[in-house]
Amino acid sequence: MICACTHETRKKHGKDRSGNQRFRCKDCGTTFVESEPKPLGNMRISMREATTALGMLLEGMSIRACERLTGLHRDTICDLILTVGANCQRFLDTQIRNVEVKDVQVDEIWSFVGCKERTATYRGYNYDSGDSWTVAAIERNTKLVIAHQVGQRDTTTVCTLLQKLADYTVGRFQLSSDGLAAYRLNVPFMLRDRTDFGVIIKQYSSAQKTTRYSPAKIIGTKKHARFGNPEEDRISTSHVERMNLTIRMHLRRFTRLTNAHSKSLKHHAAMQALFFAWYNWCRKHETIKQTPAMASGLAEKVWTMRYLLEKAAAL
Repeated sequence: MICACTHETRKKHGKDRSGNQRFRCKDCGTTFVESEPKPLGNMRISMREATTALGMLLEGMSIRACERLTGLHRDTICDLILTVGANCQRFLDTQIRNVEVKDVQVDEIWSFVGCKERTATYRGYNYDSGDSWTVAAIERNTKLVIAHQVGQRDTTTVCTLLQKLADYTVGRFQLSSDGLAAYRLNVPFMLRDRTDFGVIIKQYSSAQKTTRYSPAKIIGTKKHARFGNPEEDRISTSHVERMNLTIRMHLRRFTRLTNAHSKSLKHHAAMQALFFAWYNWCRKHETIKQTPAMASGLAEKVWTMRYLLEKAAAL
């Protein structure tokens, strides 16, 4: 345990069952162990092995591919994802605060866990299986992913994201989204006078005669001012949709037409928390030549993976 006294005189007093040095206070006799953050929890792998495996996962490799290249068992890699993901989610929730934003875009990206929704319904699987949606908000200029929420394409998930957006930012900003009703109905009530809200609706050509695994061709767009006074030229979801592509390129579990999809919802959410923390603090964006965290004033330099894990574990 951590010593509760405030005395500064101590001496070594053996080790605990985990091999950590134990100390004894010379004044009051209390024994204690100095507590240090453990980025990897109780996992018995080196930091180098962990950062190598996580780096591979964040560059689009599957868990079994990482297993073959690193020698770490796939179960170990999965446990690592859960440990680091929980730390990164806590890090995101506490560090992205009082961020000044001017132009925010929100959109949702589809994936699935275990199987697709139709199969999950037919076979009577639990709620952890089937379609999974991630709603994310990105600042157009700094490229910072302000907040994300894993859930469904529904009002509950959207409102949770909008509440995070309200809590994490300061000032008035313009917000753009697609025509999803959950945005149109809830943005005015969740963000009130802090936002100028615009919607862009895409128009698609008629359905193809032959089935294909892609959307129909876009033949036009319509922009609508829904709340406040948004500038029409800035009503866009192009940047957040490009972010969706980045997610699919960097996370193998989002790649279509493979068997590398998520098999567990908690691993699915944990991997996304790790990705967004890494994207904001460790990955230098090619457009702005710095990380989104640096552009937003949340960091002064590009962080390494090790530094991110240590910072996340210290909270």
